[in-house]
Amino acid sequence: MSINSLGLDKAKVEKEIEALNVLLSNYQTYYQNLRGVHWNIKGKRFFELHVKFEELYNAAQEQVDQIAERILTLGGVPFNTLASYVKHATIPVGENVSDDDKAVRLIVDSIIALLPLERELLSLSDEINDEGTNTLVSDLIVEQEKNLWMLKSYLSESI
Repeated sequence: MSINSLGLDKAKVEKEIEALNVLLSNYQTYYQNLRGVHWNIKGKRFFELHVKFEELYNAAQEQVDQIAERILTLGGVPFNTLASYVKHATIPVGENVSDDDKAVRLIVDSIIALLPLERELLSLSDEINDEGTNTLVSDLIVEQEKNLWMLKSYLSESI
């Protein structure tokens, strides 16, 4: 077994880097979904949703950066092209979504798609005792779960 300078098994870290790049691709799509609904929202709830979507995309932008920096910390290279993101992302893509409920639904569906990726990555990082990735992913999960609860409440849905 070959250990890197972080004290982690190099072969297992490679698998983790791949999973982080998939998560990064999905977060970039999530971020773009948020930008799109922020720009295109219309209707009586415009003011509240415009502000909320901006809050969420600012947070997502920071999270994208944290994921990319974690990949670099582990010795990997983060994906950085639209082609890579499209190839590896699995969450729904919204286009020209302007209706308030449809916009919130898109973001809810995006978060629902992100959570299993995050939980899978959390299991992987836990298996190799990578506390740095564990902390990052745990924090992402906590934030996504809170956002999901709030947005589903907006839609009068339960978790």
